[in-house]
Amino acid sequence: MRRISRKKRSTPANRAIAASAALILGGGGLVAVNVYASAGEGPSGSSPPTRTQNAGSQLSTIDCPEAVNGLPDVPDEARGEVDRELAAMDTQITDAYQQFADRKEQIARDPGLAENAVLGPLRSKRTASLDRIGIAIGRAGERPAGLESLAGCSLRADDSRGGNGGGRGDGNGGRGNGGPGDGGQDDGQGQDQGQNQGQDGGQGQDPGGQDPGQGQDPGEGQDPGQDQGQGGNGPVAADFVDIQSVQPNVERPRQRRGASRGTFTTDCGRNENGKFNPDNVIVAPGVSNGAHHMHDYIGNQANDAFASDDDLANGATTCRNQGDRSTYYWPVLRLQNGQDEDDVNADGGGRDQNVGEIQTPSQVTLKFVGSPVGRVTAMPRFLRIITGDAKAFTNGDANANASWSCTGFEDRQLTDKYPICPEGSQVVRTFAFQNCWDGQNTDSANHRTHVAFAQENGRCPNGFRAVPQLVQRIVYDVPPGPGFAVDSFPEQLHKPITDHGDFINVFDDRLMKKMVRCINDGRRCR
Repeated sequence: MRRISRKKRSTPANRAIAASAALILGGGGLVAVNVYASAGEGPSGSSPPTRTQNAGSQLSTIDCPEAVNGLPDVPDEARGEVDRELAAMDTQITDAYQQFADRKEQIARDPGLAENAVLGPLRSKRTASLDRIGIAIGRAGERPAGLESLAGCSLRADDSRGGNGGGRGDGNGGRGNGGPGDGGQDDGQGQDQGQNQGQDGGQGQDPGGQDPGQGQDPGEGQDPGQDQGQGGNGPVAADFVDIQSVQPNVERPRQRRGASRGTFTTDCGRNENGKFNPDNVIVAPGVSNGAHHMHDYIGNQANDAFASDDDLANGATTCRNQGDRSTYYWPVLRLQNGQDEDDVNADGGGRDQNVGEIQTPSQVTLKFVGSPVGRVTAMPRFLRIITGDAKAFTNGDANANASWSCTGFEDRQLTDKYPICPEGSQVVRTFAFQNCWDGQNTDSANHRTHVAFAQENGRCPNGFRAVPQLVQRIVYDVPPGPGFAVDSFPEQLHKPITDHGDFINVFDDRLMKKMVRCINDGRRCR
């Protein structure tokens, strides 16, 4: 049993940033278009219509609009208070989900109990938080109207189905989501820069992915209703698919004259020292357990909810090159094997329905690659990027950036399924972070608008400039079969589509300049 600890401080960070997660998927060598928008997702992030009739017979969850998506620009003076209220709203959902889980059999017999005992009280708490958010914004500018429309929540049945989760595209956002087909070790010349803006939608693949039948059972012959995860809230058998039944869905994007073809790789270890916490200094600065799930951290060792830019600048690093004090973090992956960790009764762990044995990656590769159409420019120090959406199961998957595969099969990438790898093959998670920056801001209120993916032609949107793209590849040696899951918010049911990665750039100026020169000159550097 490993020790999981968190440094505690009494003062919040000096940077306040509004909450929400942005998500996208890509790969450093080959690209599979695999993003798709939720038909029910509106401007406020509201979710599709929900069903309650099966709440007692299968996994169900609480589905709430993502409040940050319905907010106007948040003035800097209000961000701290807004962040705290958004984090409080996440806790409200977590608490309500637990109440629902504890009473789901009663609710199945008496559906009115869900409204009276769970949804009604949750709506009241969310209304109060949204009112405080409106007041905070109003002190620094014009108070937004209509925030109360974001208060309502509903019950949603887990509608997992069979299929391989691959090959979807709708042209929404110009994002690709394939992992590198050669294990992430190529020279970056084939990396996805958003050139595949849903183009597989016209390449003969089924718009819902390949045929959900495909001859495979949703859970390798298991009854999806029998396996509800060690914590009782997922994953289910239908969340897994045999990687060998998935058709190759990865392609190389076209490079153009003047492309920056170099790569820069930084070695920051695999979290061998076991640094974990359930905080998220980007989304919920100054809030302990702001993520409600545990993160692996490599690189900067000062990262917790209370870390300021100065703390990060002066923090120790696990990176071999001490000029890289950046922080790289992601949800831990656990075996659902009945083994408890030291966090079984702790926030982010068992208290948030995240249980099982945390797995240390067998390999972590952090590679920065260039643009297919031109040169890249330096990232600003303390640039924050979140790729993926930790709430994609209820938010809809328009921003999802999960990419799952197996070693030896990385020409086959999954978005909304975990892979079942054959004997001798390892599970792979891959993220390609946003590669365009607005030239001004190191963060934005929703953590999305200051960065973007390149457009279909490989160029950045107007007003954005190309920066080195972080391609992150994490490999795990886990037993073959469906017995693992990433940590998640409790109501996200450990769905693979909720996977996400976080990055704060703390390269020193000298090393960042070296990276940019290396990429633009077409060299491979470390």
